[in-house]
Amino acid sequence: MKKILYVVAIASLSILGFASCSESFFDTEYTSYLSSDKAAELVKEDPSFLDSYINGEYSWLVRYNISGGGAHDDFGHMSVGLSMDMMGEDISINAHHWFGYDYEHDNHEFNYRRTLADWMTYYTVIDKANEIIDFFSPEEDPTTAAARGYLGQAYALRGFAYYYLIQLYQHPVTSSGAPNLDAKGIPLVYASRDEVDADTQDERSGRNTVAMIYDQIESDLEKAVALLDPSDNQVYVRPAKIYIDKNVAYGLQARFYLLSQQWDKAITAARNAYAGYPLMGEAGLKDGFMHINNSEWMWGFEHSTETQTTYASFFSHISNITGGYGGLAYSAKLVDRRLYDQIPATDYRKVHFNGPEGDASQESAGAKLPYANVKFGWVAGWVMDYVYMRAAEMYLIEAEALAHKGDNSGAANALKTLMANRDPSWNKSSVSVDDVYLQRRIELWGEGFNGYDLKRLNKGIDRNYEGTNHLAGFRIVVPPLARTWIYQIPNREMQENPKITDEDQNE
Repeated sequence: MKKILYVVAIASLSILGFASCSESFFDTEYTSYLSSDKAAELVKEDPSFLDSYINGEYSWLVRYNISGGGAHDDFGHMSVGLSMDMMGEDISINAHHWFGYDYEHDNHEFNYRRTLADWMTYYTVIDKANEIIDFFSPEEDPTTAAARGYLGQAYALRGFAYYYLIQLYQHPVTSSGAPNLDAKGIPLVYASRDEVDADTQDERSGRNTVAMIYDQIESDLEKAVALLDPSDNQVYVRPAKIYIDKNVAYGLQARFYLLSQQWDKAITAARNAYAGYPLMGEAGLKDGFMHINNSEWMWGFEHSTETQTTYASFFSHISNITGGYGGLAYSAKLVDRRLYDQIPATDYRKVHFNGPEGDASQESAGAKLPYANVKFGWVAGWVMDYVYMRAAEMYLIEAEALAHKGDNSGAANALKTLMANRDPSWNKSSVSVDDVYLQRRIELWGEGFNGYDLKRLNKGIDRNYEGTNHLAGFRIVVPPLARTWIYQIPNREMQENPKITDEDQNE
């Protein structure tokens, strides 16, 4: 029997491109149906009709108000990363405002907006990736670079979404630091091309183990790499950095292999990822982290006046230079004093933060404060670009994986390439995992990594140290594996998914 593939009408996105997050991408109207054979024939004839589908995926990642509550801390992928950063100890705030409940580790319950917004953010990516995947024949992969580009990006986006979901809704490690493979994970949602029978699909709509989710992520990213970097050299060339290409796919692999503790694979993937991306120097570090044309940016979103979301945006919250929540000092984002003190004066990145005396020369109230970050800038029209992946991260992954393997000198050599562009006086011949972790904290500050790092490295937080600059009343100590580190399954999923019962809920 031929499989039936439902096709949705989303013509407005193909016209608008990235001009807006068109409702037609999300509120699907089923207007026709095709056999899988006919769908595959359409792709062979001219796959460019899939532009609207793939553009919709990237538009969704910057969509405002995913949970429907009109909250200004709900704006897609970057809001998820910022909320996780706020749960750590590297960001302090001057006042409790948006993201305040994340900061106090009180935003993980099943009936909270955060758990629903994050769930919807990534499961929508998965659902729409499956729609793209189902346009392709299950019997054979496409042979043209253009068609491979669409299918490869769909697999990469699906793996990307599962990668974040599993870290949000489960502890990635046990108390020993080993992968938490037997723990309850998240539902798996398949495309017809995956050729998973109905009974298996139904069973896997419940809480699969972490191991099963890892297997799916690895499989999806392997397929993405094979399609985007094929052996016949018919490589997909993306039109802009908003799209995933082979380097980004390798970068997603590197992240996953670091999470799953597959050190050798992480090293290889990281090296493949950063190939061709020169690291920025001192001047680049001062550009406000808002320009997608920066030489070491591998992937991001290029905003326009139509796509920016003003106050409900990443820069409104993270940048103390804007006229947003940070700049107005409603909730300025400050660097943790203890981390600041560990950055040498010779390190170019120290200019990203005010010292203990603040900076009265700054125009905005938030940027004047002691320890205020001035890493993130602002331009008229709120068209600052979002960074998703940089080459610097890949060097850090390579170095950390080598350190985990016990190759401390090799880790130092990998880190030295980065540090030559950050602190010319740095010249260590051996580094530990914690040495690399410190550089991750400095390099990737505010970019959405620290909360995930704390979880996968089995670390807690301590904001209650002598001389702390964390907000009074929120100087908390949270140990590793505390229940607040993972979200509960959102209430909507619990009500609508019969495969997830009350007994399956996280604590």
